[in-house]
Amino acid sequence: MKEAVFDQAGSRIRWTETPGEEPARVYVHGLGSVSTVYHAHIAARPELAGRRSLFVDLPGHGISDRPQSFGYTLDDHAGALAVVLDAERLAGAELVAHSLGGAVAIVLAHRRPDLVSRLVLAEANLDAHPPEGAGSSRIAAHDEAAFLDGGYARVLENVGPLWAATMRLADPLALHRTAVGLRRGSEPVMRELLEGLPVDRTYLQGGLSGELAGRAALVASGVRVVTVSGAGHNLMFDNPEAFAAAVAGNG
Repeated sequence: MKEAVFDQAGSRIRWTETPGEEPARVYVHGLGSVSTVYHAHIAARPELAGRRSLFVDLPGHGISDRPQSFGYTLDDHAGALAVVLDAERLAGAELVAHSLGGAVAIVLAHRRPDLVSRLVLAEANLDAHPPEGAGSSRIAAHDEAAFLDGGYARVLENVGPLWAATMRLADPLALHRTAVGLRRGSEPVMRELLEGLPVDRTYLQGGLSGELAGRAALVASGVRVVTVSGAGHNLMFDNPEAFAAAVAGNG
């Protein structure tokens, strides 16, 4: 396990790593998740083996610190992720990022284009104010005090065992502030940033999730949009073969 300080209070962001060839692949998880749980089985597949792979837990999640004074906005998370890449002296990394992690990766690629050569985004949040049924919306529907005083426990009871297994490892305050920041989005919004990025970009949409809003405009801007058959939001579990093929550039 590795770590680096990401704020003035000395808080540490942590990650695990497998050695291999460059450019490195950096895996970034979604809201209330953990990178190794969602991505280690993908990175180990034969078509992806042999590449240096980093599994980063964002602040407030998994094995990373959870400072109470941190803002947990998309910009804050992107800054912490940049600390990891700078600490490892990585330039031109490939970011494989799911959901919230995809939004963070887009912001990072916009802020620090030197760090990113390719984005593989698995149902990344592209717009502010997601639908009420979205996980971030359910969390952000509480105010901060109410979420800490019972709301977190109620959410855990209703999200299902898969998400609850990793959400239990997220700090409640960090989880709520991250959800609020995700709903607020970036400025300009993530979709606009993604369409304007000069790097190689692939967007993965689960076939069970419905049509991707704004797909034509994304394709027109050079984003490669791939529909992963038989998959919902957690594409890496629902169809790992297709997910890995897309990461390898063969999907």
